[in-house]
Amino acid sequence: MMLFLLIIFAIFGYFLWKFAQLDHDLEILLALKFGKSISTIKGKVVWITGASSGIGEHLAYVLASNGAKLILSGRDESRLNKVAQTSSIANYDEQNVLVLPFDIIDRHCHQQMMDKVLKHFNRLDILVNNAGRAQRSWFVDVDSEIDHQLFEINVFGLVNLTRIVLRYFLEHNPDGQFGVTSSTAGIVGSPFISSYSASKHALHGYFESLRNELGSQQTTNNIGITLFCVGPTFSNILYNAFTGKPGEIARQIQPPLSNRMTTERCAYLMAIALANRLDQVWITRQPTLLMHYVSQYLPQLFRKIAPKYLSKKMLKHLRDLK
Repeated sequence: MMLFLLIIFAIFGYFLWKFAQLDHDLEILLALKFGKSISTIKGKVVWITGASSGIGEHLAYVLASNGAKLILSGRDESRLNKVAQTSSIANYDEQNVLVLPFDIIDRHCHQQMMDKVLKHFNRLDILVNNAGRAQRSWFVDVDSEIDHQLFEINVFGLVNLTRIVLRYFLEHNPDGQFGVTSSTAGIVGSPFISSYSASKHALHGYFESLRNELGSQQTTNNIGITLFCVGPTFSNILYNAFTGKPGEIARQIQPPLSNRMTTERCAYLMAIALANRLDQVWITRQPTLLMHYVSQYLPQLFRKIAPKYLSKKMLKHLRDLK
């Protein structure tokens, strides 16, 4: 009996040790071991918004190196051109990559952008909604104008473009797919980023509702939705983040010795999730990953302990090792 218990504890300890090494959820773990490779995206036409830097930029590199055809969108045309010309996609010509600059909040241009995509490639397979901005401020200090501006970027512009693409998928491509860059803050209401967290929660509401609508329709469609719940990642998103005051930018620089995931690693895991058409994935390092498992499966316990451990100082330590 003692030997049996020792074996059980040893197995349990081994799995705990393996879990502690993870920077992604169990869905991605299974996809990495038994699922499809990113190369299954070869030849597909993928439209990435927010592609001029950070996660969107590196996702473009991963997909291009696996043979995808790309539309790169964002506000900074010069940066988009640099992404298109980087070594990862240096062999691409105008038939394989389209630079399509626009502002996601300009909803009146979305149909025109979609028309340009179809004129260039004659089809679209995947839309990755990656455009967005962050925010840093205490709830009580946030001007309501910040809420409006943040939702225009992170939610309303993105949802409007999605509806336009969805109409195309329903009529012409029943195997189309949406990728949506959410956040771990879209699962747990994180302090000091209330407006940002609310905007990501809103994305889950929109896209989970859409998923259920698509599943309930009598028509045969296989339209996929992948929500990327991304944790702290190296990028310039915090430098350009809103604060609580209109017109003010956080200009927060991430320290080099940070607990944040690299954008390269994050983009690779996102590409795995896209290739396997996973519904929702968590991409974040420990201990944030463990914290989110507790929040989902032991919610009452989490609500009791979270306020004590999610102070501004503790969050900074979790993200930046400070």
